Amino acid sequence: MDKDSKIYVAGHRGLVGSAIMRRLKAEGYKNLLTHTHAELELTRQEKVEEFFHEERPDYVFLAAARVGGIYANNTYPAEFIYSNLTIQTNIIHASYVFKVKKLLFLGSSCIYPKNCPQPMKEEYLLSGPLEPTNEPYAVAKIAGIKMCQAYNRQYGTNFLSVMPTNLYGPNDNFDLKTSHVLPALIRKFHEAKTEGLSEVEIWGTGSPRREFLHVDDLADASLFLMNNYSKSKIINIGAGKDSTIKELAEMIARIVGFKGRLVFNSIKPDGTPKKLLDISVLHSFGWKARIGLEQGIAETYKWYAENIYKA
Repeated sequence: MDKDSKIYVAGHRGLVGSAIMRRLKAEGYKNLLTHTHAELELTRQEKVEEFFHEERPDYVFLAAARVGGIYANNTYPAEFIYSNLTIQTNIIHASYVFKVKKLLFLGSSCIYPKNCPQPMKEEYLLSGPLEPTNEPYAVAKIAGIKMCQAYNRQYGTNFLSVMPTNLYGPNDNFDLKTSHVLPALIRKFHEAKTEGLSEVEIWGTGSPRREFLHVDDLADASLFLMNNYSKSKIINIGAGKDSTIKELAEMIARIVGFKGRLVFNSIKPDGTPKKLLDISVLHSFGWKARIGLEQGIAETYKWYAENIYKA
């Protein structure tokens, strides 16, 4: 991408989109297109095509999505599959119609089977049943991958699909009903500390293993791939390390300063037993994550305390 290229970041206010915006601005890209949900309803095809017709972006980062943790996916499966299918379909098709030079589609590691061999290689896609708790979201993301590949094959487009692991960082969702585990635990421990509670309940047994990547590392990898990769093969983006939910909770409690007891509610679902991405393909290009988990959580907690929590 040239510094004056017209770049559209769909979902620029979200966790991923805002990180991509920060990275682009830091690298000197100034011709950035953004629209809020109120300004452009991405589930409306005619509105999306009007936008692309008027603005003619050269490059697109497709970070707009409906996302959430186990509770949100279980509670709103229809909304998760509808919103994600329509948003990505409208943007990918408009990018073809209006001759976008390159599009980067942000998928998710949940596209891989529930009991996938570890670490999860890109070729394991569609090799087994999905995790039931987030299947509608995963099916939508798989459809986006296949749509990008189909358009590349039939129309010669240059649409990339990247699969990030679990993400966290500034502008994350800290709502206890719809957030992912890491931001939910930050909020739970902070509120417990502030209110002087003696214990915090955590969903599940604490035994599942999860990999976490700071969203600024994802943004760096996305920009790297946009500038250096042009194939239909999907690419995993991760940190290369995982930890149990129990280890994660203990780390967050220590960073937040919560001194009470951690209570694991084994009646609640654990989700997939282990999710670690194989990132050897990305490493072969020379890219590696730079932000360690403890450092990243400390920075995210500081951002939460300064921007979200209201005593």
